[in-house]
Parts: sequence; C-alpha cells; structure tokens
Amino acid sequence: MDKGIGITSMQSSYAVKETIDRLENLLRSKGLTVFARIDQQAAAQQAGLKMPALELLLFGNPKSGTPLMIAAPLSGIDLPLKAMAWEDAAGNTWLSYNNLSYLQERFSLAVELMKPLAAVETLLKAALV
Repeated sequence: MDKGIGITSMQSSYAVKETIDRLENLLRSKGLTVFARIDQQAAAQQAGLKMPALELLLFGNPKSGTPLMIAAPLSGIDLPLKAMAWEDAAGNTWLSYNNLSYLQERFSLAVELMKPLAAVETLLKAALV
C-alpha cells in the first residue's frame, strides 16, 4: 500500500501499539535515538474526538541526520525520521514512513549522504516480523 507521494506502507500483523512497541524496542537496541512517541488517538480522545488507532514515532541518529541537514537545511522538516502505525477502516494495521529515495530526491541529497540511513528501511521491515 502506498498512499501519498514518497510514503511507503507495509501491513503489520500486530495492533498499532504493539507495532510501535516492537519498532521502538528494535530501534533502541540498534543504538538509534527515539525522540518522541505520539499517540494521536489518545490526543483526539482528550479533545472529545474519535479516531482509529494511530501512533507516530520520531527517531534517528544525529551522526547520520546532521550531515543531511548541513547539506540541505530544509531536510530538517523531515528529520528526525518518522514512522507511523495506524489502523485503517477495515481494522488492518499499517506501518508507514517517508521512503529514503523520496527524501534524497526531495532535497537533492548526494547518494553518499544517504548511505548511513540505508539500514533504516530494513529495521522498519524487521519490526513487522
């Protein structure tokens, strides 16, 4: 499933919370920093609104991301990296993120700058196994 320009979505066999738990634990175990975890559904409920489960995780490694922001300061709008687990209308859970080729193209980043981020997509997929 790919909805939106440059967004990759993979179906998860886990619920939203468990999907993000698995991803957060995996990222931390690999030495990445988790900057924030936002439960959008809980925020909606606090505002008196209802929405399906949706959690956003902001993560990265300053050693990998900083060179991108030095080369293209506007890339900071998409950094740190983000992954979002969400539930669709049919009750399926998805894990979505900006694919790295999109970020490279969007900010005209050199291939060499993107290499340190290459393992991220592998980690995102591994969280679903």
